Amino acid sequence: MQRLTELFLIIGLVFGGLSSEAQRPTVSRPSLAENAPPILPREFRAAWVATVKNIDWPSRPGLPVAQQQAELKAILDQALRLNLNALLFQVRPACDAFYDSAFEPWSEYLTGLQGQPPEPFWDPLRFATEHAHARGLELHAWFNPFRVRLNAKQPGAASHISRRSPQLVQTVGTDLWLDPGESDARDHTIKVILDVVQRYDIDGVHLDDYFYPYPFAGIKVEFPDDRSWQRYRRAGGRFSRDDWRRDNVNTFVRQLSDVVHREKPWLRFGISPFGIWRPGNPAPIRGMDAHNVLYGDSRRWLQEGWVDYLSPQLYWPISPREQSFPLLLNWWVEQSTQKIPIWPGLASARIGEDRNAQEIFNQIRLTRKQPSPTGMLFWNYSSLGNNQGGIANLLTNKVFHQPALVPGIQNKAANSPESPELSFELLATLSRLRISWTPETNTPARRFVLQSRFGNYWRTEFFGANQRERVYFSSPSIGLPEEVLLMAVGSGGLSSKPARWSRTVPAALKVSPTIQPKLKSPASKPIVIVPKSIRSTASTNNAPSVKVNSTKRPQ
Repeated sequence: MQRLTELFLIIGLVFGGLSSEAQRPTVSRPSLAENAPPILPREFRAAWVATVKNIDWPSRPGLPVAQQQAELKAILDQALRLNLNALLFQVRPACDAFYDSAFEPWSEYLTGLQGQPPEPFWDPLRFATEHAHARGLELHAWFNPFRVRLNAKQPGAASHISRRSPQLVQTVGTDLWLDPGESDARDHTIKVILDVVQRYDIDGVHLDDYFYPYPFAGIKVEFPDDRSWQRYRRAGGRFSRDDWRRDNVNTFVRQLSDVVHREKPWLRFGISPFGIWRPGNPAPIRGMDAHNVLYGDSRRWLQEGWVDYLSPQLYWPISPREQSFPLLLNWWVEQSTQKIPIWPGLASARIGEDRNAQEIFNQIRLTRKQPSPTGMLFWNYSSLGNNQGGIANLLTNKVFHQPALVPGIQNKAANSPESPELSFELLATLSRLRISWTPETNTPARRFVLQSRFGNYWRTEFFGANQRERVYFSSPSIGLPEEVLLMAVGSGGLSSKPARWSRTVPAALKVSPTIQPKLKSPASKPIVIVPKSIRSTASTNNAPSVKVNSTKRPQ
């Protein structure tokens, strides 16, 4: 009886004598009070993970499955340590697949032999998606649109398009290409991508710029599309050959955008074109004319609103005026008449060649001066994973010292997730508080953001999609939180209204505003913004507790 009396006394202290009906955590939007939580930063921070020629992953073809998986987990873990929030995973380097496909064969860069499934069987795309989301990272599927095979010295697998539909394929040097002038070729690539969109829980579709071949040794390659060109002319087509090729690519981009967004409006669809649209745009710029060589009219894709973002490959340093990073970046932003984000590609892989890591840092600073939402993509992951020229250290210490949410997708009919349902368990000794949550199922959460107030200080933590609780412990230097806000972040970066829990704290447990204890947490722990404190390990304390489940919903 005495123990029960003590328990009710502690309830009275914590909740200030409220009635039993009020002894539930309130779930509502936070007030804009003096102690409002810090605004959560938003920025797209991504890296390309290239599988073609085993550039980034796997380290070589035919590795044991356990080693392939360990390498992929290491990439995801390093991305989390660097405070990236997305990876662009190449799943179709050359009309092949890094996933279980009914339309294209398993990639030779995975198993060592095109068409040979992994043994024991596993699906790298599904694995990468699930493990990325468990870490709170977005996973975008990256497709090469029209490259069929590199160095095609041996026949492809029987299921490869070069053997099933050879009439759609052209030979360029030692490589094979789909002919974008063949509508069946365009339809095939769209079918392949749509299959992934429908079957996998990805966060976006990304294309590189291999529409027509790049020049070889600085010389433009004349694409052998006489058959499809003559058919177009016989049908009454009036475009010039160059305009016709551009129209082939434009038609493909427009149709793919429509298909992706019709199937899943919340997915981001983006392309990374060559960084120079046309020489002379702006005036000092010189270089390859992607408009007339790759036949990619990337400015039109941007201005027509066919993409959700554009990532021009701005792989040049800041100073050379003929390929100036800031001049090109500003030009691209000016072309975005619909305010579609420009998230440039940065060549961290060239650190040690014509630049150092500080150059990349300076380019990020220039990018952040552009209109929000800002972002950047790093070519490539290995340069970050290998800390090339100290770039990983620089990013962690000076650039991405805090995590960030991805920007919310714009102008799409996507649904924001509903607020999670909060529950709490408070020990009678006020030494431990357990906050747990149940996410709603209307829109799956990719990440949870937990903000806890200790006196005048807020602590912000990011958790992966599978996290369901947070345990706080009181210490001599810091007590339990006085207020907790939890927000679910879904696909497309759209977030819920925060669910809120608060309590009245005895004065003895309030935090002194001069105390900011620090804790060195292992990389696997939740990422903390401020202050760096408070353990979150399990407890075996058997003291009585107050346990309440919330049923209220925010209005």
